[in-house]
Order: sequence, then structure tokens, then C-alpha cells
Amino acid sequence: MTHATPNDQANSQAVHRLVEAGVAMWHQVTAMVMTQPVLRWALISMALVLVGGKVRGALPTLGAMMRFLGNLGLITALLATLLGLVDLSSLGVTTPIPDEIRKLIPSTTSAPDQVVEGNTTRIPLADDGHFWVKAKVNGVPKRFLVDTGATLTTLSPDTADDAAVEPSPSGGKVQLKTANGTAEGELANIAELRVGNVVARHIDAVVAPGLGETNVLGMNFLTRLASWRVEGNTMVMVPHHPK
Repeated sequence: MTHATPNDQANSQAVHRLVEAGVAMWHQVTAMVMTQPVLRWALISMALVLVGGKVRGALPTLGAMMRFLGNLGLITALLATLLGLVDLSSLGVTTPIPDEIRKLIPSTTSAPDQVVEGNTTRIPLADDGHFWVKAKVNGVPKRFLVDTGATLTTLSPDTADDAAVEPSPSGGKVQLKTANGTAEGELANIAELRVGNVVARHIDAVVAPGLGETNVLGMNFLTRLASWRVEGNTMVMVPHHPK
């Protein structure tokens, strides 16, 4: 009978951690694709260019048409990005949805209710193509747009007032990047933010006047979870300690 050596156990643990990291990265990439329409458009366009190149020898007309449409789609995606419809910056506090687009999203956007199943909270995709959640900010019910491109959770001034969210003791300011340039937000701290069976306490946030009535659930909330993923048209949140 052979026994596992400490080196074998260490290698096995390293492989397990590597697999977990790969699965988590795949979930994040999938979530990014699901929540970024322009990124999906660019990927489809790239596929058209590649497939068109493959079939061009056997079917010249069809191949040329597919490559033309694919290249046109890539140019459209590039122009949309340059015009600020998508913020691809990975530094600082970012949001891929600029102010003028957010203002077009009414606060009454129809969104299916999230469902708590076992130790998970499942959030269906809304009709507008985004994930919206019903949350409680210090016990006050509010709606949030889930934005995986936002570093920090962001509150409208009305939400901050209604929920008595206090400014951060440091009194810091944050520069928010938008399609119109930069806007200044005030750092704050939420005592308790609850979404389904997920509860985050003492979570940093930004109070941003430029967002109108929209509240944004950012990555600093999602990273408090044990895991999160997108399954088809449903976002699944798995907390460390379901409440």
C-alpha cells in the first residue's frame, strides 16, 4: 500500500486551487459577456470573420459576405466603445453605462423578482437586458442595477438620504468616469446591504448625484460572496453565510 507524501498532497491542493481559479475566471468572463451587449456583438462579428475566411474557398460569395458583415460589426463595436457607450477601463471606479444612457432607464423598469432557493439567490434577466435586484439599504427597500464593471457600489442621493447612509469618516471624494467626462462622488459607508439571502455589512459606497435615481451594485458587493455566476439568463449569488 502506498501513502500520499506531503509533496503529493501539496501538489493536489495546488491543482485544486488552480481549477477553482479557472472556474471562477470562466464565470466572470461569462458574466461580462452577458452584461456587455457591445462585447457580445464584437465576439459574434469576430466569429463571422473567421468562419467567412474558412468557407470563402468553397463558397466565395457567401464567405465574402460573412467577412464583410463581420468587419462591419467590429467597426460598429469599436465606434460604440470610442463614443463612450462602453467603459472598458479597468482602473479606478468605472461604470460601463454612461449617465445619458442611465437616464433613459426608468426607475420602474420591469424586472422579475429574485428567488431564494436553498443557499442561493437567483436573479432573472430583466426585459432591458440587465440584472436588477431588490435590495434593502439599512432596511429601506431600493432597486439596484447589477454592474460588474463598477468597482464600488453606487447610491443616488435620494437613496442615501432615505436610508440614512453616512458619509465616510475620511470624507473622501471619488472621480467617476462617464461618457461626459468625470464627475465627483462622495465616499460613504452602508451599515447593512441585503439582497435576498445575502447580507453585506459596513460596505463602502459612492453617493453620485450624476446617476439620477439609479443605484448600482458593484464588484465590492459581489466579491463578498462565496461565488457568483450567470446561468443562461439568470445570475446566481451564493453567500458564505446565507441569512
